[in-house]
Amino acid sequence: MVNSFTWMIGGPQGSGINSVAENFAKACIRGGLHIFANIEYHSNIKGEHSYYRLRVDSREPRSHVDWVDLLVALDRETMFGDLNKVHPTHRGHRHEVSPGGGIIYDSSLKLQPESFGRDDIKLFPVPYMDLLIDALKEFGKDKELSKYQVMVNTIALGASIGLVDYDFDLATEAIKEGFTGRKAALGDLNISAARHGYDYAKKMFGQNAFPIKLRKQPLGAKRMMIRGVQAIAIGKLKAGCGFQTYYPITPATDESEYLESHQPEYNMIVVQAEDEISAINMATGAAHAGLRSSTSTSGPGFSLMAEGLGWAGITEAPGPVIILWQRAGPATGLPTRTEQADLRFALHAAHGEFPRIIIAPGDVAECFYDTFDAFNYAEHYQVPVIILADKFLASTYKDIPLFNTDGMKVDRGDLVQEADLAKSPDYKRYQFTDLGISPRARPGLKGGVFWTTGDEHDEYGHITEAADLRVRMMKKRMNKIELAGQVIPNSKKAILHGPTSAPITLVGWGSTKGAILDGMEDLRADGIETNFLQIRYVNPFPTDFVQKVLSSSRRTVAVENNYSGQMAGLIRERTGIAIDSKVVKFDGRPFSQNEVYEGVKDVVRDGAKEVTLSHA
Repeated sequence: MVNSFTWMIGGPQGSGINSVAENFAKACIRGGLHIFANIEYHSNIKGEHSYYRLRVDSREPRSHVDWVDLLVALDRETMFGDLNKVHPTHRGHRHEVSPGGGIIYDSSLKLQPESFGRDDIKLFPVPYMDLLIDALKEFGKDKELSKYQVMVNTIALGASIGLVDYDFDLATEAIKEGFTGRKAALGDLNISAARHGYDYAKKMFGQNAFPIKLRKQPLGAKRMMIRGVQAIAIGKLKAGCGFQTYYPITPATDESEYLESHQPEYNMIVVQAEDEISAINMATGAAHAGLRSSTSTSGPGFSLMAEGLGWAGITEAPGPVIILWQRAGPATGLPTRTEQADLRFALHAAHGEFPRIIIAPGDVAECFYDTFDAFNYAEHYQVPVIILADKFLASTYKDIPLFNTDGMKVDRGDLVQEADLAKSPDYKRYQFTDLGISPRARPGLKGGVFWTTGDEHDEYGHITEAADLRVRMMKKRMNKIELAGQVIPNSKKAILHGPTSAPITLVGWGSTKGAILDGMEDLRADGIETNFLQIRYVNPFPTDFVQKVLSSSRRTVAVENNYSGQMAGLIRERTGIAIDSKVVKFDGRPFSQNEVYEGVKDVVRDGAKEVTLSHA
């Protein structure tokens, strides 16, 4: 088999599996191949088991699969799990290796073939430490072994590239890219280590020891390797976001740190606040002051932001844009694992009723485009906008075409200038208008004085408890969502993938998109024709479009990363249509391609109303 390959590296946190997997992915992209890479890691800082999956293909993969063609074990636990624990977090990954696949492991473990419990896989013992010492000797560093011990991961990378017979020069380029300036010498050391692993695999195991090969193919159009936190951060920069606040929390912190690294280039201020309450209030204040602003968090932090969100709503702030990186809850829950359980929370966070726009991108490309749109909507409709992403999108790398920014324009909404105020000196910040959107003046403009308060208020912002004004103000604010629903095209709010006349419609939102699209191909190969209704806008909800699609389907199946099927419930609330069956997963792990296939097959074969999947 050529150019269809799944690879996994596992080891204790702190053993450098991230850098090695990402270097392998970069080398593949440089050779014209396509990748999908995702990491699973523990919530402690160091020591517990983590693993990184890399899927490589000549076609673009949109999800991962649960089998592994070549497993790289940096420790025994990666293969066999830790049976000494009362509650082992995993059983090891040897059972995930596909028949005919292989395992690279440290030969110093002196394992016997029968200890693996399988006779359908190939074993590749590699003397990690001996090869590392040989590499260090070339640079006179062999007396500093403890300092460089982590580089056994690079030995394993080289052995992997040797077994699949891939171009080693492409790996050299990828490794060099990560070690520039004063670290260039360390890059040379890593390249040497990788070369020792590569040569060892070639010499000891031979050309045909492993059945899958990777070959370069034409590069075609330029592509980039990017993950969700980067795509959203770049979307903010493109939109002209000038102020980002955050309090450190997994997985949102990576986005803010990425923006911090680019502050000088883009005249942007990134502030680490003392807590999430401060973060949202600072961002809302900046929005009122005329700056495009944002804050990023995950579930526990968003819980603290609820009151500030309500204040942004009643004051009709032009933002902020809030990125909610969902993870498994409640409370601390599974802090480094993924979930889609905050949909209802985002819809109803904060007491009372006020408008908010909620967008749920399905992949890294949509993360960029939806974030850009979010800033336009925040200022145009003067509402907070929530981007519902998740940990899986945050940490998943994918190769995609360069972003197409043609036609992307900044819309600052009805922004009043001093000349306008000079003509109409009686400025009403919360003026009643036919559309419900009032002219907005930035503070400091001559003639643009106004009050703003968390209490109900009149057109000038003065506090009032008059019943008639309360009714008019509520209708004015809530009308914005109806207006947005009419103006934003259905093509953005929801997408029907696949044949319109398919008898089975899969319904999903957010990061399940890739696994559903790939799973549909497997279902089609089995004679099961499906299409996929992707809901991208939670609010305003594409009611008419969803009704039209689902009414013409003979059977509907929701695929969601939560316990209760929250989108299925929302669809019934908004359209009156009950989804026939649900395939759900809430163990903190994302859907794989084969899980979508297997779950939907169970529904079709057995008529099940609900199928629960788990990685265990």
